[in-house]
Amino acid sequence: MLCEEREMAKKEYVPLFETRKVKGRILFRCIAASIFLGICFIIMYRIRYFPVGGKAERWTWIGLFLSELWFSFYWLLTTVCRWNAVIRIPFIHRLSQRFGKELPGIDIFVCTADPLIEPPSLVVNTVLSMMAYDYPPEKLSVYLSDDGGSNLTFYAMLEAANFSKTWLPFCKKFQVESTSPEAYFRTASELVNVQEWLSVKKLYEDMKMRIETTTKLNQIPEYIQKQHKGFREWDFVLSKHDHQTILQILIDGRGTNAADIEGNPLPTLVYLAREKRPQYHHHFKAGSMNALIRVSSKITNAPIILNVDCDMYSNNSKTIKSSLCIFMDEEKGDEIGYVQFPQCFYNLTKNEIYGSSLRVMLQLEVLGFDANGGPSYMGSGCFHRRETLCGKKYEKNYKVDWKKINDKKVNESASFLEETCKVLASCTFEHNTPWGKEMGLKYGTPVEDGVTGMSIQCNGWKSIYLNPERKGFLGVAPITLLQNLVQHKRWVEGVLQLFFSRYCPLLYGHRKIPLKLQLIYSTHHLWAANCLATWYIVVVPCLCLLKGISLFPKISSPWVLPFVYVTFVHRAYSLAEFLWCGGTFRGWCNDQRMWLIKRTTSYLFAFFETILKLLGYSQLNFVVTAKVADEDVSKRYDQELIEFGAASPMFDILATLAMLNLFGSLGAIKKATMDADQDSKVLDQFGLQILLCLVLVTINLPVYQALLFRKDNGKMPTSVMYKSIVFALLACMLAMY
Repeated sequence: MLCEEREMAKKEYVPLFETRKVKGRILFRCIAASIFLGICFIIMYRIRYFPVGGKAERWTWIGLFLSELWFSFYWLLTTVCRWNAVIRIPFIHRLSQRFGKELPGIDIFVCTADPLIEPPSLVVNTVLSMMAYDYPPEKLSVYLSDDGGSNLTFYAMLEAANFSKTWLPFCKKFQVESTSPEAYFRTASELVNVQEWLSVKKLYEDMKMRIETTTKLNQIPEYIQKQHKGFREWDFVLSKHDHQTILQILIDGRGTNAADIEGNPLPTLVYLAREKRPQYHHHFKAGSMNALIRVSSKITNAPIILNVDCDMYSNNSKTIKSSLCIFMDEEKGDEIGYVQFPQCFYNLTKNEIYGSSLRVMLQLEVLGFDANGGPSYMGSGCFHRRETLCGKKYEKNYKVDWKKINDKKVNESASFLEETCKVLASCTFEHNTPWGKEMGLKYGTPVEDGVTGMSIQCNGWKSIYLNPERKGFLGVAPITLLQNLVQHKRWVEGVLQLFFSRYCPLLYGHRKIPLKLQLIYSTHHLWAANCLATWYIVVVPCLCLLKGISLFPKISSPWVLPFVYVTFVHRAYSLAEFLWCGGTFRGWCNDQRMWLIKRTTSYLFAFFETILKLLGYSQLNFVVTAKVADEDVSKRYDQELIEFGAASPMFDILATLAMLNLFGSLGAIKKATMDADQDSKVLDQFGLQILLCLVLVTINLPVYQALLFRKDNGKMPTSVMYKSIVFALLACMLAMY
């Protein structure tokens, strides 16, 4: 009888999400196979025609061969990872039909650290967008972790709590998707009810003005401080690095007073500034998240947790329901530990001057992650099962009773919870506990999110990547080149350190996660290692051209075909993918330029700083200098002019490499044109090398423009120009010596 019931249940089962194979897989595999064949011919050429002449010829040949082998190996890894890419399609209507009012509670964590870098008005928009999800408000709770311990941020949260009474019913009435007020009023074009629209907009602008005025003055007016007991906490705050736990439940969603202007319930809203003392390490964002996990477990204890950075607002009101389609699927949902959404940006220019969208990686490459165990945890825009964050290991017979989970209630009063939960966010609570090791986000690593995600997968859980047509979250991309390079340096340095630590995916994940997933993690962890081979390709062929050393086959030789084929087809397919993902041709050119710039600057610094740390030496001192005026920077960014402006060691390297290739190209052209009889021989022997230099010169055109022609404040500093010319000329003279 029991077997018959199970059979019937299987027949009646309708999945809440579908897994589909990515389109174009056959074409991708055919092109990949042909490129692999071409690479084999290139390797054969390098071995067969190894130079027997001078010492310089042999060593430059070996160096180039090793660089080509590295790129071939890295390409092979990324290709294998993309071999079985899949895409997930959630069915939200089925979720509503099947579970109705039995949907679980959701705790949303928003993290901020500094009111100067992350203005309170920005934080407020993110918090309001989270509160306005298309989801039962009584099952929604938003927690703000303020690691800056700022009363300015606390005041902004009070303003948000008050404005939410108007904003939430407005969003529900007009089915607003981009529920950040700033984003909505910036982009909204259709006014359903002009009078109501203008009224709500005025309320928002008044609130924003009060918050920004208070932030500018860096002081809360006395009459405002008297309006809420929470401000008394700052009487005992010594500094943002030395203060007690501050916990305030600004909206208690269980109370009858927690209602909007139409009488509907409001989500719970909680402010937390965990205790900080100079003698205790606070573990940055990981410590903040762990404090939130503990505090929320006593206040609302929702089974699903969403965490976002304070600059990533909700752009899709159905995002929660999309993720629940994964978690609550009766057949496959119980094995899912977290659901990751991509990090996208709203302030990108048409041609993405800094390539910040990473569109091919997020729309195609991560799908390979998903097919082999799931994507990594990216630190923001991620829905977690609370149990997985608390260290629970997956068991085959694990089943979630959603009804039983929903029956759990917290009966204590808000004031009681505020006092009793403070200890959970104290400096000493984690001592001699598994927190930061077996529980919560991992400590002691520069990229706590990646390690935490991998450890969840090593505990037997899988993860899912959701990338809906309407993006789930939108944030702010860097608008200067230096900001972009420093950000990427921090990322790649962190993951490279992981590769050389006990968290290396090939060791930590051995026999715990699929080999393919280990390799995918490794490709990302080894981003910085690409700098050495890239540097060799950029520098050595140019110098060898000046010295008269040929590194590639003659144009008249049939061996030139595999070099041309691999290069052309690989780049052509890259362009086709970029266009298919919604980019432009100029956007692709900018993307290629940025990858070259990052590999020769930020990746280089990241690589050597990691090596120095491993050897026990102090790290390099790299200081980010002051930027030019924000208005000027924004204007040039909108015009798609690369922002240099400040002096930086990264710009010294970038400019020197650009000038080196320019001088090399000019030297080759001079050599080819001075002797008409030798013209054809030079082009035949050095044709590919000259072409490589000219391509690099073309890529660096914006650098030459910033060095020699631009007059605005975003140009290269004069000191960088002089240094780059001197260094490049010196390298050229040494090469020709």
